Amino acid sequence: MSLRARLGGDEGSSVVEFLGLSLVLLVPLVYLVLVLGRIEAATFAAEGAAREAARTFVVADHADEGTERALAAVRIALRDQGFDDDPSDALTLTCSASPCLAPGSDVAARIDVRVPLPFVPGFVRDVVPLEVPVTAERVAPVDTYRSTR
Repeated sequence: MSLRARLGGDEGSSVVEFLGLSLVLLVPLVYLVLVLGRIEAATFAAEGAAREAARTFVVADHADEGTERALAAVRIALRDQGFDDDPSDALTLTCSASPCLAPGSDVAARIDVRVPLPFVPGFVRDVVPLEVPVTAERVAPVDTYRSTR
């Protein structure tokens, strides 16, 4: 008599194998979907923030006012997608001429957002940087016919 016949056969083992294989395959797949969802949200936030920051800056009357408006636009765009990054750290404004709002010049807004991987404990993050950087840049022209201020 064989060992398999003495132990009662394979009845019920397919259910256990299915559950084990499902866990091994589904847990990484669900984690991948979560990570890709956060990266996509960061991409939407960075693109929208860069576009609106450049637009709001070039329509302002003064560079200081434009900076305040651009920071407000970045804050709204990042919060809309669930990111609490400081807008002043995320936004970089670059002017192609001096003064910054000179007619016919360009203003570039660059947004840098770091997406931390979900469910990673803080002590691991301190040792290994587990973040995905997302960057977007938009350029807006200053109206050629605006008066210099």
